[in-house]
Amino acid sequence: ALTHGGMANRVKVKVEWVDAEIFDREDPAPHLEGFHAILVPGGFGERGTAGKIKAAQYAREHQIPYLGICLGMQMAVIEAARNVAGVHNAGSEEFDLEAGKKRYEPVVYHLKEWVQGNQKVNRSKDDAKGGTMRLGAYDALLTPDSRVAEVYGKTSIDERHRHRYEVDITYRKALEEAGLRFSGMSPDGKLPEIVEWPDHPWFIGVQFHPELKSKPFDPHPLFKDFVRAAKDLSRLV
Repeated sequence: ALTHGGMANRVKVKVEWVDAEIFDREDPAPHLEGFHAILVPGGFGERGTAGKIKAAQYAREHQIPYLGICLGMQMAVIEAARNVAGVHNAGSEEFDLEAGKKRYEPVVYHLKEWVQGNQKVNRSKDDAKGGTMRLGAYDALLTPDSRVAEVYGKTSIDERHRHRYEVDITYRKALEEAGLRFSGMSPDGKLPEIVEWPDHPWFIGVQFHPELKSKPFDPHPLFKDFVRAAKDLSRLV
């Protein structure tokens, strides 16, 4: 999908993987300062998440284009909660369940109920793992004057999901008062789909997987614009 975005912008995207666990021991700056954009992809489990949170913080503080996908969005929200909104012990219920003990205030929780079409779906964390996921295509509504609405060129989208943890809407007010905007929501207004920092050149987190709908000659709009933002930054440094 990054390659597709590069084709649309007439540039070749050079991708370099960085082990997030390095940031458990080291300052992320020397490892990230040479990049024109940072992407934190999806994943499962707590391993490496402390480094991913630091990567999101670095991108926010240094005005580097950032795209967080699924877990990458959740890490950006946890970073915002800890360092901007004053929820200093923010974390994910996934990490506590994995560790078997309570350590964090869960701004990300195990999703137990959602709407699919005209039906309500209920799940338990004790269900078989595959059956606990919010899986497949779902609709989302975008805030009209948001960056994502500008990127998509519309305010109603559908995207493919593959996750079992979700940002807790309970923290929306505190996070938005701190500046993080919830710019995409499920049609019932209960599930955050997209967050963004409006005062940042390009910082977007999405709960879904936009890469799954990208094609070489029809790049996903998020990847197309993410690469454009990286290209613009490359001309400034």
